[in-house]
Amino acid sequence: MTTGVVHPGHLPESLAGLPEHSPDSPLSIHAMTVAYQRKPVLWDVDYDAPARSLVAIVGPNGAGKSTLIKAALGLVPRATGLVEFWGEPFKRVRDRVAYVPQRESVDWTFPVSALDVVCMGRYRRVGWCRPVGRAHRDAAMACLERVGLVDLARRQISQLSGGQQQRVFLARALAQEADLYIMDEPFAGVDAATERAIVELLAELRDAGKTALVVHHDLQTVPQYFDQALLLNMRVVAAGAIDEVFTQHNLQKTYGGKLTLLSEAAEAIARSDLRVR
Repeated sequence: MTTGVVHPGHLPESLAGLPEHSPDSPLSIHAMTVAYQRKPVLWDVDYDAPARSLVAIVGPNGAGKSTLIKAALGLVPRATGLVEFWGEPFKRVRDRVAYVPQRESVDWTFPVSALDVVCMGRYRRVGWCRPVGRAHRDAAMACLERVGLVDLARRQISQLSGGQQQRVFLARALAQEADLYIMDEPFAGVDAATERAIVELLAELRDAGKTALVVHHDLQTVPQYFDQALLLNMRVVAAGAIDEVFTQHNLQKTYGGKLTLLSEAAEAIARSDLRVR
């Protein structure tokens, strides 16, 4: 099994006969397989993310949800497959993509303030190894204000609560002024106020014509928070509009007999008209 990225114009026979993906899609994944020590984690994933939508990536533990976004961003190697952003390789459009990793993967003891972290989102506009000017710091402060943390801008990040730390990373993503936001479990372990702030922010992004792909684990809130769902368990089980794919049948196929929240999920589906519009 080979390791690396398959580039356009160099597709193996296994990919050459498959249909083309839309160049308008913020993220197109074409026959992607990811393996760790020769053990497949994702197998033959094919997916087009819809533009101007909020997409929940849903599946059981070990389904490959975080691996999917990391492989798409080139953070882990792909065994096979092609990934494009608006029909381009990631390196050509990386300034249009913002990534919010899991909070547990970040070293929060690093001696920087909340404002410093948000300013990192401006580096591509500032230029590496150049000082952050007044205009960019003002832009970073505006992003902190959007997530309700402007009063804590000078606080060292280790002194922030878990919910506040998550908001700092969201503000950093906002500072990039991206078109696609990829978030790995932003709701995990946060307080109710932070969860509301994230939901409001997602709605603002969609209304501004942006797309967000969000790894999410709470099935009950999927119909309320998202327009689209990608149900994943090593392979794509279903993908599309919430009303079409977030069904008890597809959830059973995704989670199998281990799912204990199907009744709650069914109630959430019935309340889908309450989701954020």
